[in-house]
Amino acid sequence: MRGMRWLLLVAIAAILGGVVYQYRAKKKLLARDAPVSPAPLAAGLSASSLHWQYRSTDLKTGRKKSDIDAERMQQVKDASLVDLTNVTMKIYGKDGKTFDLVKSSAAAFHNKEKSLYSQGDVEITLNLPLEGPPARQPTVIKTSGLTCDSDTGRVDTDQPSSFVFEKGDGKATGATYDPASHELLMKRDVEVHWNPPGTHAKPMKIEAATLAYHETTSEIWLKPWGRMTREGMIVEGNQVVVKLQDKVIRTITAIHAHGSDDYPNRKLRYAAEELAMDFDDDGLARKINGNRDASLVSTTDAAETTVTANRVDLDFQPDDRESVLTRVAATGNAVVTSKPLPVPGRQLSETHVLRSETLEMKMRPGGREMESVVTKAPGTLEFLPNLPAQHHRLLDGRDFVIAYGPQNRLDSFRAAGVKTRTEPNAEDRRRNRVASTTTSRELEARFDPKTSQMVSMQQSGDFAYEEGDRKARAAKATMDAAQNLILLENAARIWDATGSTAADHIRLDQRTGDFVAEGNVTSSRLPDKDQKKNSEMLSGDDPLQATARKMDSRNRNRQIHYEGAVQMWQGANRIQADVVDVDRSLDPQKRTLVADGHVLTNLWEEPKDEKTKKAATPVLTEVHAGHMVYTEASRLTHYTGGVQLKRPGLQVKSQELRAFLGESGAESRLEKAYADGAVEIFSTGKDRTRTGTGEHAEYYTADQKVILRGPWVKMVEKIFTNPQSNTTEGKEAIYFANDDRLLMTGEPEKPGNSRINRKKGK
Repeated sequence: MRGMRWLLLVAIAAILGGVVYQYRAKKKLLARDAPVSPAPLAAGLSASSLHWQYRSTDLKTGRKKSDIDAERMQQVKDASLVDLTNVTMKIYGKDGKTFDLVKSSAAAFHNKEKSLYSQGDVEITLNLPLEGPPARQPTVIKTSGLTCDSDTGRVDTDQPSSFVFEKGDGKATGATYDPASHELLMKRDVEVHWNPPGTHAKPMKIEAATLAYHETTSEIWLKPWGRMTREGMIVEGNQVVVKLQDKVIRTITAIHAHGSDDYPNRKLRYAAEELAMDFDDDGLARKINGNRDASLVSTTDAAETTVTANRVDLDFQPDDRESVLTRVAATGNAVVTSKPLPVPGRQLSETHVLRSETLEMKMRPGGREMESVVTKAPGTLEFLPNLPAQHHRLLDGRDFVIAYGPQNRLDSFRAAGVKTRTEPNAEDRRRNRVASTTTSRELEARFDPKTSQMVSMQQSGDFAYEEGDRKARAAKATMDAAQNLILLENAARIWDATGSTAADHIRLDQRTGDFVAEGNVTSSRLPDKDQKKNSEMLSGDDPLQATARKMDSRNRNRQIHYEGAVQMWQGANRIQADVVDVDRSLDPQKRTLVADGHVLTNLWEEPKDEKTKKAATPVLTEVHAGHMVYTEASRLTHYTGGVQLKRPGLQVKSQELRAFLGESGAESRLEKAYADGAVEIFSTGKDRTRTGTGEHAEYYTADQKVILRGPWVKMVEKIFTNPQSNTTEGKEAIYFANDDRLLMTGEPEKPGNSRINRKKGK
C-alpha cells in the first residue's frame, strides 16, 4: 500500500509537470501569435479605425438607403464629425435594383446630419445595377465641394462640375442630384453636348443659366434662359423645356423665344412669345409652333419672306441631313411679306404684302422658295413699289390663292369678292392722274415669271371701275398691265362728267383715258358748259346721243371716231353715216365733224320766240350726201359725193353743197346753202312745181330765196291745172319760194326767154 502511494505521488507529480510544461509552451505560443497592440490615439481624437463602414436603413421598411465604406476613419473628441479616407458611398434606389455610386479620396461624415461632405474631387456614377455590369454608358459626374445626405441620397455642390452620359457630356458650376425624385439640377453656366442616337443625327449644344433634368418625366428645364445649337440651327428663349423619349430629344418649348436655321442657300429666322419644336430620331426639326407675336423670316438670294401672326406653325421634312421647310400656317392677324432682293441683271419687282386672319403657305421642293399661299378668310394683298415706275396697289378680297414661280416670283393669283385700288406713280401725278378702284366677284391675275410684273388681270361678275369722275361697268374686265389697257366685255359701259358710252366691248387705255367701244355702241355726251348756242352742227341743251358698231374716243373724249351704221342726234337733230369723226379740240378753230358714206343730216328749226313757237310748224332740213365736213369756226358744212337737200317745198341736188349754220340766236339752224355741179332744184308751190337746172345754186333761208346760176340755166314750171309745162332759160334764175316769184336774167347777146303753154280757152 505504501508503495502504491509513492507511485501515485510520482504519477501526480508527472501529470502536474506535464501540465506546467504544456501551459508554459502554450503561453509562449500565444505570446508569439498575439496581435500588435494599437498605437495610442493621437491627441484630440476620440476614435480611429481602419475599414470603417456605415449603413443607413429605413426603420419602417428595413430597406437599405445607403452604405458608406472608408479605408480609414478618425473622429475628433467631443465632435460628431468623422473624417474618412478613400470613401465609397452607395445610395440605393427604391426599386432595390440600382444604386448611385459616390467616390472621394477624402470626406467628412456628420453623425447628427447623416451627411457626407467632400472638399476635394468627387466622382458620382448614377443608376448602376446591383448585379452585373451596366447595360449602357452610365452618367458620371465629377465635381468637388460635395455634400451627400446618407438618408435621402441627395448630393449637392456649388463647385464646377463636369459630367459624361450615354449621349454626350457637359459642364456646369454647382449641381444637385436627388435620387428620390431622380432630378439633377445644374445651377449655373450650364453647357451640354448632346449626341442624338439617330443614324444621321448631328450633335446639339445646350447652354443655360440653370438646367434641371427630371428623369421620371424625361424633361430638361433650362431657366431662366436656354440656348440650343445644332450645326446651323440656334434656338434661344426663356423657361425652356426639353422633352426626351428614349434619350432622344422630341420636343423643345420656350417662352420669349427666337431661333434661326442657316443653310448655304437659305436662312430661317423665327420667334414667338411661346415656341414649341418637334424633332425626329436624327434631331431634325419636324414642326415648329409659335404662339403670340409669332414670326418667321425666310431669306434666299432672291427674296426675303416674312410671316407674322398670333400663331405660326411650320412643318419640315428631312432631306439630306437637314430640315426642309414644307408648309407654313398662320392664324390670327396673319401677314406674309415677300420682299425681292437686288440681283445683278434683274429688275427689282414690287414687295407683296398679304394680310388675312388665317393663311397657309406651301414651299417648293427644297424649302427655299414659296410655291403657293392660300387664305381661308377675307384678306388684303398689297403691292409696294420698289421702282419709280411701279404703282402702289391694294387688293381686298377673300379666298386668295397665290402661286409662285422660281425665285419667289409671283406666277398668278385669284380671289373672290374683290376690290382693288391703284395709286398713281410720280409720272401719273404729273399728268393729273388720280387713284383708280375696281370691284368684282372674281379676280385672276397672271405675272411675268422673269420679272414678277403683272401681265394681265381678269375680273368677272359685276365689274366696276372708277378713276376720278371716270367710271366703268361690265360683266367681265381684262387688264393688260404692259399696255395699261382694260377690256370691258358684255354689257360694258363707261362714263365721266362729259358723257357715257355703252357697248358689247370697250377697250380703255388707263394712261390716257382713250377707249374703243365695239358692238351695239351707244354714247351720250353732255353739252359743253361754255359752248355757244348753235355754234356746232349738233348743239343745244340736250345731250348728244350716238349709236354705231364701233366708237374710238381719244384725248378725253375730244376726238371721237364712229363707224358702222352711225347715228348721232341731239334732240330732234340727227346725223347718219357709215363713219363719223368728231373733233372737239380746245381750240375752236380746229373743231370739226366729218361724216362719210351714206351721209344723212336732219336739222329741225323752229322760232325762238315762245309765242311764235307754239303756233309754228317745225321745219326739217334733210341732206343726203356721200361725204360731209363741218367746221365750227366758219359754221360751214361741206357736203360732197352726190348731194340732195330737202326742205318743205324744196329739193336741191348737186355734186357738192356748202351749208352755213346760223349764228347764236338765229331763227333757223340753216342760214344759207351753196350747191355746185349738175345742180337740180325742185320746188313745190300751192298750185305748181318748178324744176331748175344749172351749175351753181344758192339758197337763203331767211327770205326763202333760191339763186340758180350756170353757163345756162333752165327753169321748168308745171301748173297742176295745165298738163303742159312752161320753160324759162337764161344765165341766172332767182326764185322766191314764199311768194312763188321767178326772175330770169340772160346775157346781152343771148337774152333770157320763156315758153309759156296755156290751156285752150285760157
